Amino acid sequence: MPATDRLSPAPSREHLAERYEPLLEVLRATASASDDAAELPGDVFAALRSSGILGAAIPTEHGGLGGDAVLTNRLVELVATAEPSLAIILFQHYAVSARIGEWGSPAQQDRYLPLLASGEWLAASAWSESGAGADKRNLSTTAERHAGGWRLNGAKTFTTGAGLARIYLVLAQSSRPGDTHTTYGSDGQTFFLVEADTPGLVADTGMDLVGMRASATGFVELNDCRVAEDAVLGPVGKAASIIAGVRESGATLGAVSAGIAASAYRLARAHAERRGSAGQQAVRHRLVDLAARAETAAAIVERAGRKDSAEPGMTTLYSKLIASTIAEEVCQEALRLLGSAGFLRGHQLNKLARDARAVGHMGPTNDLCRDLVSAGWSA
Repeated sequence: MPATDRLSPAPSREHLAERYEPLLEVLRATASASDDAAELPGDVFAALRSSGILGAAIPTEHGGLGGDAVLTNRLVELVATAEPSLAIILFQHYAVSARIGEWGSPAQQDRYLPLLASGEWLAASAWSESGAGADKRNLSTTAERHAGGWRLNGAKTFTTGAGLARIYLVLAQSSRPGDTHTTYGSDGQTFFLVEADTPGLVADTGMDLVGMRASATGFVELNDCRVAEDAVLGPVGKAASIIAGVRESGATLGAVSAGIAASAYRLARAHAERRGSAGQQAVRHRLVDLAARAETAAAIVERAGRKDSAEPGMTTLYSKLIASTIAEEVCQEALRLLGSAGFLRGHQLNKLARDARAVGHMGPTNDLCRDLVSAGWSA
């Protein structure tokens, strides 16, 4: 489909499901094998690029779909119903695309956004690292000025899309932190756009994950990695202000969880109908509860994307916290409803349960969401 088709305001979920059914078919057919192999096959990436879905968060003038957070949340949720690992990769791609669209220089936008919109390039965030904590306030990755640019040194962990991305949004400490208090990131930090073929950047997908196994989540090392001055995204030393604005965008990892919850409910209902137990009142009531909880997750994700609450940033945090919690609980209740059938290792619900657990650990982690919400409360 043409990448220039505009999808804002966002079409309904039903319309999007129909539009992207060819991609979903490929994902459903390969999900189990991808989980076993801990990687996505080439067919998935071919379908991903040909679908045009990668350009959703990019303005039409750069070849994208011109969508907003409502659209990107719906698309991430939709993909997560079939393959949560790819939904996480897609979410990160949208997040970096949006940051370039919001903070990038005209030259950066002209260079990167068309490549990201077409799917020729994938984008990934490289923020997390061992010892920094969920709040990213103690980074060991450093950025030092040198003639004509910057020298980056450090190591990032849990980078989704490592080895797949052609551009990484790297968070580094570019100067000593001052006394300014932040709850996520710190002053003196800077974002850099680092292309994957930059000498000194090495991606390693060697992590053996329990869930989201096909998400290419791994390490990114920066060894005397030199980038030009024009690799800086946004103001030098002000990455914390960019991070603070991310939650105001309405885009939420809760969309991944909403998709998982919806898929788990459908699997549980299909099992009950296939076994003839759906006519039993007790089973029907349990299925209704699962459906209601899945709908609750989708509803708060939708509200976050609309940004029409009194405090949109807080709603985004709530959406991640609530939807991820619901997804885990729906998966576990669905497995209990299946009885011994759910105790088979290869059952799709067990994969979903492992994937659901992973979202709570992704940034901002659920405990950090609680800290961010309550940071302004009086003692």
